[in-house]
Amino acid sequence: MKAVVFHAVGDIRLDDVPDPKVQQPSDAVVKLTASAICGTDLHFVRGTMAGMKPGTVLGHEGVGIVEEVGGDVRNLRPGDRVVVGSTIGCGFCSYCRAGYYAQCDTTEPAGGTAFFGGPEAAGAYDGMQAEAVRVPFGGINCVKLPDEVTDDQAIMISDIFPTGFFGAKLAEVSRGDTVCVFGAGPVGIFAVISARLEGAGRILCVDRHPDRLDLAREQGAETVNFDEEDPIDAIARLTGGIGPDRVIDAVGVEAERPHRGPAAGRTETPDAEFSAEVSQTAPEANPDGELWQPGGAPTMALRWAVRSVAKAGTIAIIGVYPPQVQAFPIGEAMNKNLTLKMGNCNHRRYIPELIDIVRAGVIDPDQVLTKREGITSAIEAYEHFDRRETGWTKVELEPVG
Repeated sequence: MKAVVFHAVGDIRLDDVPDPKVQQPSDAVVKLTASAICGTDLHFVRGTMAGMKPGTVLGHEGVGIVEEVGGDVRNLRPGDRVVVGSTIGCGFCSYCRAGYYAQCDTTEPAGGTAFFGGPEAAGAYDGMQAEAVRVPFGGINCVKLPDEVTDDQAIMISDIFPTGFFGAKLAEVSRGDTVCVFGAGPVGIFAVISARLEGAGRILCVDRHPDRLDLAREQGAETVNFDEEDPIDAIARLTGGIGPDRVIDAVGVEAERPHRGPAAGRTETPDAEFSAEVSQTAPEANPDGELWQPGGAPTMALRWAVRSVAKAGTIAIIGVYPPQVQAFPIGEAMNKNLTLKMGNCNHRRYIPELIDIVRAGVIDPDQVLTKREGITSAIEAYEHFDRRETGWTKVELEPVG
């Protein structure tokens, strides 16, 4: 079958790879009808997150038709249409039973999160930018889809809608709250949507890409372009000097080169310690901004979050930060009595609820989907997506045939 395969930092290819097979009684094999490119994938390709095993199939979002199941998969049969959650849980350990599928003791006993298309520390499970995928614990990690939910809608439920929803839950958004979302990428947009579902009174969204800010405005957010104004000053002005009650960091460690806009030189600097760590595992950033180069990996969004949030506010961190990141403005956070919550999304916990929300017509998630490309065009799609080109906010990949 065709699949997008990681070979080295800056080197991904569309390869012919063996078809997946059932290896354990709890496995399912799913023929994919849709997959997608996520910002997390860029971290692996650019080297800002190390540890990828050459030969790993990329991608952690998928929708498809069950082809085969092992003997211990009792709730699925061939022909069922399913969405596959990005993280991999067993369903029976104490963490999965408590809803912490991202901390499954069976799939990742050393701690951390097992997910498709990730590094060796996450299990190096082959991912879903392919024609088919083996799903460990298929009866848990595949959720059946009703006919009313389309593939375009369901691919958003595989990862980014649950992650944004998780962010709103972590931030403890409640009715009437003023919420600020840093990052208007796909997860940030779904954080805006989810904050609205939770009853937020006002939602602000900070980014620098006009097309992404347009998407945020379409969802009711008040937008701040940090290329054009200092975001800390703008947020303070828009909130009467108080700041938002809840902040959601949907950026994480930045996958692009450090930005030098009007707000960047104020008080924030890239995390030099982390940049040094990254430089040991990946090539230096090309001064001309060539593709596939790692950025300086600043934690600027998180620093802005701490600085802008109201006293006694809550910050939810759902953007990706690898273990090398050690710096954090803990003194500022402590002296503002802030509550900090963070982590990888427990996708399986939220997917059934989100399917019901979409089926009922409350939210149409495919409005965030901006491009559809065949998997044979995946490498070119990565290039457009990596450059943050207008109209390439969220890219769905359609398998051959």
